[in-house]
Amino acid sequence: MPATSCYKRGMALSAAEAAELAARRACIMEAMDGGVMLLAAAPERVRTADMLYPYRQDSDFAYVTGFPEADAVCVLAPDAPERYVLFVRPHDPERAIWVGARVGIEAAVQQYGADAAFSFDELEQVLPRFLEKAPHVYHNVARDDPLAARLLTAIRRAQAARPRSGTGPTAIRDPADILHELRLHKEPAELARLRQAIAIACEAHRDAMRTARPGMREFEIEALIDFTFRRRGATGPAYASIVAAGANATVLHYTQNDRPLAASELLLIDAGAEYAGYCADVTRTWPTERRYAGAQRDLYEVVLAAQLAALAAVRPGATLEELHQKAVRVLVDALVSLRLLSGSADEAIEKESYRRFYMHRTSHWLGRDVHDVGRYANDGKPRPLEPQMVFTVEPGLYIPADAEDVPEAFRGIGIRIEDDILVTETGAEVLSAAAPKQVAEVEALRAAAFA
Repeated sequence: MPATSCYKRGMALSAAEAAELAARRACIMEAMDGGVMLLAAAPERVRTADMLYPYRQDSDFAYVTGFPEADAVCVLAPDAPERYVLFVRPHDPERAIWVGARVGIEAAVQQYGADAAFSFDELEQVLPRFLEKAPHVYHNVARDDPLAARLLTAIRRAQAARPRSGTGPTAIRDPADILHELRLHKEPAELARLRQAIAIACEAHRDAMRTARPGMREFEIEALIDFTFRRRGATGPAYASIVAAGANATVLHYTQNDRPLAASELLLIDAGAEYAGYCADVTRTWPTERRYAGAQRDLYEVVLAAQLAALAAVRPGATLEELHQKAVRVLVDALVSLRLLSGSADEAIEKESYRRFYMHRTSHWLGRDVHDVGRYANDGKPRPLEPQMVFTVEPGLYIPADAEDVPEAFRGIGIRIEDDILVTETGAEVLSAAAPKQVAEVEALRAAAFA
């Protein structure tokens, strides 16, 4: 196979998408308090030799520009005549034969709305004119790839010239202070894309429930899920799918996915589609046979009750910490009742002894990234939920197979139930409700697998 560059080749933006991005950039520039913001496209990554991983654009860069290619820089300069500038790779007819046409400089203006566009090779020559009078620069200094380093070098040169020119940046600010707070509150078009990503993920989970049987391997179920993602128009998985049978489900980020499904055990699937740059994150746990049985059913109903308790608490003004505590209380009460924990529930919560079986938090933000951006606390206090925030609710229980001090029936059982939640004006909407989780609903689909 010839050497190839696997960047995603995008079509021109629609009028609605262009308007959406233009309004977003105007909002960002209004919040910048002068200065200049520099954003770098994600670099291409080598997989083997001269072969690259499939390209995914940097989430912040995509959020601001919609531009799909690597080797690109965005400049937002509210006080300059050219407020939105792109540096991109020019057309290369020879390269197009191998990997397809690039967007190019002219289309960066005509199709992606830039006020001006320049060749990526002109970055060091043109960029100083935007920096020389900027009082401060927004740039992500945490990124350490070569392109981000080039931008930091340009900023330092502008700072070094300040003693002679009397102008130039005196500070480097984190663009996350603006971008990530905006990304935390989803716009209507973003919610539409999220809904589609989640709908595709829910269909894949239902397909798996209708298909999996003992004797199949975990990767066969993973392949079915990936097929559904692509068939429905997703770019693929939003993250490495977890298909964990039996005790594998007690490993939180298990992705080996190569074990056969045995009879009379549970299968945990944590799989979400990515659609138009937005990610779903859905987990369901169900029996490899037709029905939940014995200790499996006992623990499953506990986790489901914990999730429902957390969901019932979602409303504007609540916090993710409150939701976590709601889930923890239900889980710990049950762990004590089932004799998996000794002592009282209050003592287990105070000493956090429950973390042996439930070691992660209950929620994280969701959006362009699976673990999306945005602060969880302000001034040391959990931030209140607000409408248009999207996050997960995903309690679980994980009983190690070698936990000899717990009843044998519970050993090696891992259960997680995860839904994607939108905060509304009055409460919450479960965006992933189409993936069954009630026992009767799941068992009805499981019966279809054996029909």
